[in-house]
Amino acid sequence: MNKSFNPTNDQSLALFDRLESEVRSYVRAFPVLFDHAVGTTLTAADGREYIDFFAGAGALNYGHNNPAFKQFLIDYIERDGIVHGLDLATTAKRAFIEAFENFILIPRGLNYKLQFPGPTGTNAVEAALKLARLVTGRPNIVAFTNSFHGVSAGALAATGNKEMRAAAGFPLANVTSLPYDGYLGENIDTLDYFEKLLVDPASGLDKPAAVILEAIQGEGGINIASTSWLQRLRDLTTRHGILLILDDIQAGVGRTGTFFSFEPAKIVPDIVTLSKSLSAIGTPMSLMLMKPEHDVWAPAAHTGTFRGNNLAFVTARAALEVYWSDSKFEEEIARKSGILAAELGSIVKDFPKLGLSIRGRGLMYGLVSRRYRELPGLVSKEALGRGLVMETAGSYGEVLKFMTALTITEADLRRGLSIIRDSIGAVAATLDSGSA
Repeated sequence: MNKSFNPTNDQSLALFDRLESEVRSYVRAFPVLFDHAVGTTLTAADGREYIDFFAGAGALNYGHNNPAFKQFLIDYIERDGIVHGLDLATTAKRAFIEAFENFILIPRGLNYKLQFPGPTGTNAVEAALKLARLVTGRPNIVAFTNSFHGVSAGALAATGNKEMRAAAGFPLANVTSLPYDGYLGENIDTLDYFEKLLVDPASGLDKPAAVILEAIQGEGGINIASTSWLQRLRDLTTRHGILLILDDIQAGVGRTGTFFSFEPAKIVPDIVTLSKSLSAIGTPMSLMLMKPEHDVWAPAAHTGTFRGNNLAFVTARAALEVYWSDSKFEEEIARKSGILAAELGSIVKDFPKLGLSIRGRGLMYGLVSRRYRELPGLVSKEALGRGLVMETAGSYGEVLKFMTALTITEADLRRGLSIIRDSIGAVAATLDSGSA
């Protein structure tokens, strides 16, 4: 370490404004210099504490620095365990694979092969799209409105957000966007349109290699595909020889109450992508699951220098053993989900003039403001001032997004919800006065 270098004690964000790219986003919504975190408490450099209802955009389902497996990581580093391993066989990887098979695949009757692509969610999506095209020999992919699958070129082509797509700087091809469940209203089954396109030789739809979707859309605004819609989509894709890719990067790993978000629909996708909270502690890790018959890769046909993050394997394995060896964790998520849903329902009732509604499952909920699209952003800002961090979602930022850690204590959950209620009340008063 250079002894002449002394980090500044300045708690402002001036250095970031001066040297970091304009591309940064979350720091604009949460302009705080954070220093450390434990569980669901973030502590700033000035010592102020914040309740975390953001959970690293879904990357921290088990909270910050969870003691249930933090020590495993420390011990592994101290014994000089392999850190970088490409796709070499390591004891850390073997232990994770064994745990994933024993605690996740076997209990659910799933038969998948595992592939570790690059360490981010978009890497897993790119691998899934590439594999689907390789398996079928067809280039087209069907994605859905309000989807988010990543910002690398292939994943971005399957993403709905207009501003994100525009940032690519070139046309995004070989993806057809179709309406998600509920996009055209409650009484319209959007799969009628998809099926018509598939059977009509003059529809203009090139038969897709795959359909990619989220069972619950996170960035798109907590939009939930119904069980019947998912089951019909699975049947439709099977009958037409189209692979079904389920992107569970944000909604997976327990976020919606079950390890996989698609479990309640009792469907089996051809390919599943996982990332975010898979590593359990915030280190980068992604995983693609594929039915064995679709594993048509030639050796080294899809590679990546950082596809073997052994530090992530260590904590991911520990999290599976601690939280997924029985049903207790799912039962705990369900209990907290009931508290969250009840309080949000109470807020909707107590602020009738705002025209709010709620939607969600597990600990992935949205408070929707159709009447005042600016409301969620204002509430998020007000809540930050009161010591709580949470983001917004949806096409217009019209959804206040609840993404607490699954391990949050009931006390912190209720305390955070109290801050949200007070923040909504404060913002509602400004809306009534016309000063917002």
